[in-house]
Amino acid sequence: MGPGTLNDSGTTEFQLLGLWAPPSLRPLLWASLLLAYLTTVLGNGALVGLIALDRRLHRPMYRLLTHLALLDTAYVSTTLPQALAHMTMRSARLSLVRCGTQLYVGISLGSCEAILLAAMALDRCLAVCRPLHYATLVTAPRCAALAGASWTLGFALSVPNAVAALRLPFCPGRPAVDHFFCELPAVLRTACADTTANYRLVYGLGVPILLVPLVLILASYTWILAVVCKLPSAGSRHKALSTCSSHLAVVGLFYGTVSAMYLRPKASSDLPARHHKLVAVFYLVVTPVLNPLIYSLRNREVHMAARYALARLRGMRTVLH
Repeated sequence: MGPGTLNDSGTTEFQLLGLWAPPSLRPLLWASLLLAYLTTVLGNGALVGLIALDRRLHRPMYRLLTHLALLDTAYVSTTLPQALAHMTMRSARLSLVRCGTQLYVGISLGSCEAILLAAMALDRCLAVCRPLHYATLVTAPRCAALAGASWTLGFALSVPNAVAALRLPFCPGRPAVDHFFCELPAVLRTACADTTANYRLVYGLGVPILLVPLVLILASYTWILAVVCKLPSAGSRHKALSTCSSHLAVVGLFYGTVSAMYLRPKASSDLPARHHKLVAVFYLVVTPVLNPLIYSLRNREVHMAARYALARLRGMRTVLH
């Protein structure tokens, strides 16, 4: 292998074709992506800050939510700033090492989120189905262990896919990746070799990364529904389900987009590149923007923490003046 390469094809860099838009609409697209990125970072940052500062939110559900917010922020930060910079350039090039790093970090963070969503479903299940034992079952150390396992498993299970993809032979010169970042399916479509084994690996690792967490989520909510249906009053049923609605919405957004790319990667490879980019924009731009809104708009505890934080800021300003 030559210097700066990870495979035998001699490839040292890729050309990213990026997001296409008519020249007249490119400034609007750039501004929209920048706004989405800033909204994601500020929204998730504010949520993490509220949870850290307000002791009333120092509970397992919000501790796990902190990790979800950090995952979303990290995910967009590994892709969108680069995409915004490339939109201002005539030619967007990325070295093989940078492309490989972005590919690995991207699938790792997505894997972490799938496992973390299952941990959050387990937390909600125990809160609704075992309320009297919840405090002893879901302690702070166990919550930290669940979050740590999500990060560790996500990054560990993503190593085989990343290594296998980067060892493929690519076409001579500067292979063109028809995407705005180095996403695994896009890189596989660039290879000048049979990628059947790679897609089989994606399928195989999709079971522990995506399907097992999904089964755990569905089992948790099946148990929740069985318990809720036995509650005596409509008010108690509504209260129990309201604690799960935000998580269900986030799960629907995540699996509704990611499954199209990673549970059927071979079938999706036959679709036009613009389809892949549209799906990627949704789970990379839209979902991280919506997640903090979903968890805060209908959450009274977050509202109270926000009011308390604003009141403290006003008090500090009054003291300073």
